[in-house]
Amino acid sequence: MPAIHGRTREQLRQHIGRALGGLYVSSASTSGSTITLLDNTLVLGGADNQIGKWIRFTSGDNDALTRRITDSSISSNVTTNTFAPAATSATASESYELWESAYNPDDIDDFINQAILAATGWVYDPIENIGLHGDGRQVRFDIPSGISMISKLEYRSKVKATRLHGAAATFDETTDGDFTQSLDTKDKKQGSQSLKMVIASGASAGDFVTDSITSKDLSGYDTIEMWVKSTVATSAGNLKLLLDNSAACASPLETLSIPALSADTWTFVRMSLANPETDTAIISIGLEYDADLGAVTVWVDDISAVANDTAQWGTLDRRNWKIDKESRDLILVRDGHSAVGYSLIKITGGDKPALLTSDATATEIDEDYIIAQAISLALLAASGGPATDPDARRQLSAFWTDQATRARRAFPMLANVRSVD
Repeated sequence: MPAIHGRTREQLRQHIGRALGGLYVSSASTSGSTITLLDNTLVLGGADNQIGKWIRFTSGDNDALTRRITDSSISSNVTTNTFAPAATSATASESYELWESAYNPDDIDDFINQAILAATGWVYDPIENIGLHGDGRQVRFDIPSGISMISKLEYRSKVKATRLHGAAATFDETTDGDFTQSLDTKDKKQGSQSLKMVIASGASAGDFVTDSITSKDLSGYDTIEMWVKSTVATSAGNLKLLLDNSAACASPLETLSIPALSADTWTFVRMSLANPETDTAIISIGLEYDADLGAVTVWVDDISAVANDTAQWGTLDRRNWKIDKESRDLILVRDGHSAVGYSLIKITGGDKPALLTSDATATEIDEDYIIAQAISLALLAASGGPATDPDARRQLSAFWTDQATRARRAFPMLANVRSVD
């Protein structure tokens, strides 16, 4: 599965245009109007030779706009191309592409994406995801979005970690009348209980509760991990975890935004410490309510700090997991459940290659393949019968199709992959 970030859409399009013999790249030499572009370097035949060609602006206020030339004139070595429909006034130094009438640059962009779509199943955009965590009981997991195939499944067998709060007690260092806390022995993810906080509708953004903990030196750690559940969907930062070296989180050293949560779903979240080098004596931990969510109940469990670069991973045998395509679920079978246990899960896989939606976006597929396939499509679209295809574009299209096929055959083989969709 090749890691294949390469040329941008603009670079691909211009390469294709030059191969087709249908592109001239330049920039305006003088400011024009909403319907004219002036260039003193354009010396491609007489004035009438420009009529019907396409202008594709590649900078300035008109960036990415395509216009067709309706009239052209030359005066004092300056070519004035009149185009339609109108655009923002073209200014001096505004770059553009000039395309032969047979090749609309918007079509070329579309052919590039058609080539990408045709490669789906042959190549994928590589992905590593550590968004899932086993709890010792769960055997079915929602596969995170953006994953179309899985080649390997691993579980974190060892990592340097220190627990900050195991949800064995309520946050009673600083309390708030709108927070009613209890230990929940039925709805939990680790140990005997979780910490349940019923937050009343009268709570205001900025309200928080804290708990004192034994001093922890977190300078050797980089990430906080914890379980969280909410009865309502939240956005990132609606809830925050506070860490401080002073009592009651008086001036938090770390204010960590808890990621977005789906309603009524336990979520394992990971948050990077901002300044671990200063977190040498953490003695207070807090949960801050930072949005008007109305009445909401929040559960938290197993708040720990980990050092990511110390993680060791075990590979799960392929016989011990499968994919339910209909529900997009990862299922642990046989010994998979016991092997994962209570540990972080790493998915190595890939997503369908993304289409290029702007000139700045880069391809995730071998550029030689895209260029050849797009050229073939462009030639085929511009061809016709013998009377209308004097340049033998259909024959040239077949040549470039063959080149694209050869390039695709050179893609690394995708072995032992399982499709998600």
